[in-house]
Amino acid sequence: MRLASVRRLLPAVAVAAVCVPLAVAQTMMHAMEGAVTKIDVSAKTIALKAADGTEHVFKYSEKTTMRGLAAGAHEARAGAVEGYMKGKEGTDVVVHYTGEGAERSAVAIRDMGKDTVRTSQGTVTKVDKAGHTVTVKAEDGTEATYHVAKDATIEGEHGVLKGADYAREGEKVSVHYTEDAGKKVVHFLRHL
Repeated sequence: MRLASVRRLLPAVAVAAVCVPLAVAQTMMHAMEGAVTKIDVSAKTIALKAADGTEHVFKYSEKTTMRGLAAGAHEARAGAVEGYMKGKEGTDVVVHYTGEGAERSAVAIRDMGKDTVRTSQGTVTKVDKAGHTVTVKAEDGTEATYHVAKDATIEGEHGVLKGADYAREGEKVSVHYTEDAGKKVVHFLRHL
């Protein structure tokens, strides 16, 4: 290879050497839904019990945002975890987090209410992106159509998904929903 050609390649190689580690270093965002079992103010942790019965603990900080489903509670507020969640053990929440195992840090927590979230699992049979609905067939053969909330959290194989690509026909999913005026409204959907 000629020296002039090598000189033209050097800037591209240098950019690639910098960009690849940055892309690998990006933090993956995940989400989990469950009932709050404990808020430990001194350790700054929140523990929840998932639908499968397992308990998970997340660290929180003053940067962790808190928001609710109730009217007037949609606005996210940073540093509000302790005050907002005080005395709300048993409340269903969705925790957006980074990290793994004992090093999971809550980035955002969404209050879903107490005893309001229901869970269903099955295979997606129909997706209507225009109508924001997904139809899921349970193992017992029954089908239910769910309205996907515009701010629903979708957890895919590689973390939280962005945009309207929440499911495809044939995928197995776990749907976490509430009922509102006879509609089943999805707030958290996990790809299985």
